[in-house]
Amino acid sequence: MNSTSVIATRRTVMAGTLSLTAAVAATSGGSANAATSKKASSSGPMGHGFVTAKDGTQIFYKDWGPRDGKPMVFHHGWPLSSDDWDNQMLFFLGKGYRVIAHDRRGHGRSEQVRDGHDMDHYAADVAAVAEHLDLRGAIHVGHSTGGGEAVRYAAHHGKERVSKLVLIGAVPPIMVKTAANPGGLPIEVFDGFRTALAANRSQFYFDVASGPFYGFNRTDAKPSNAMIMNWWRQGMHGAANAHYLGIAAFSETDFTNDLKIIEAPTLLLHGDDDQVVPVADSAEISVKLLKKPTLKIYKGLPHGMATTHADIINADILSFIQE
Repeated sequence: MNSTSVIATRRTVMAGTLSLTAAVAATSGGSANAATSKKASSSGPMGHGFVTAKDGTQIFYKDWGPRDGKPMVFHHGWPLSSDDWDNQMLFFLGKGYRVIAHDRRGHGRSEQVRDGHDMDHYAADVAAVAEHLDLRGAIHVGHSTGGGEAVRYAAHHGKERVSKLVLIGAVPPIMVKTAANPGGLPIEVFDGFRTALAANRSQFYFDVASGPFYGFNRTDAKPSNAMIMNWWRQGMHGAANAHYLGIAAFSETDFTNDLKIIEAPTLLLHGDDDQVVPVADSAEISVKLLKKPTLKIYKGLPHGMATTHADIINADILSFIQE
């Protein structure tokens, strides 16, 4: 394609986009104005809203699909937001499910508060969303830190509201090395996270996304700048204090007892090249603690495999929840 064709094509796309924008504005202006007049805790007609948690924190959520559809709730990883589930939410929306995801407190569009950055508050915030939307028999899907959040919620808030649980590269039972968890990562690893975040959060997030998170530091990897910058964007949208304090929440919380009391069938998906949450000290231990587990380990896949290999992960989740 020559330069003239490229310019013409770009003009055509821009013209079409502007026309679509104008049409949407003309047809939805009234409803948009009505939505802005609603209280923050109202779900509204827009498929998103805010819920007020027990301590007053405003939690942002998305709620797409038929209200009478089977609900799926997605729990994002650190330091991201519900945007990290775009692929999964669109996929399962297309299968007829009602898909819900929230931004953890201090992350994404949720309120940037000074405290409550621990798993108990995270799980309670999820409970507030579930109660507000009256979600029953929901399938909860958690990645990384979100896996810990989903486990804590299922164990203490969701016994009657959770039908199945999916954990992807999840942090349980506990990441840090302790006397009871000798195979864990030394505390110095997480102290290094805190130091790097405090020194230059922007650079740290770029390094994580362009390196171990998606496995782009492997010699045969083909890095995606779009994935890297989307990860960085989500991280920088959140609050530095929430992310700093959240490191202890995902690395030092012990989910052992939570896993033991969960009744829901649970699917554990993990890559054997996960450089962030090593499978040997997470999924391979969790599967021995759960009552109804199914473990699937993927050869060569990274921590961020729900993005890099979404087609594989989505298909396996669908198969599990349709059983």
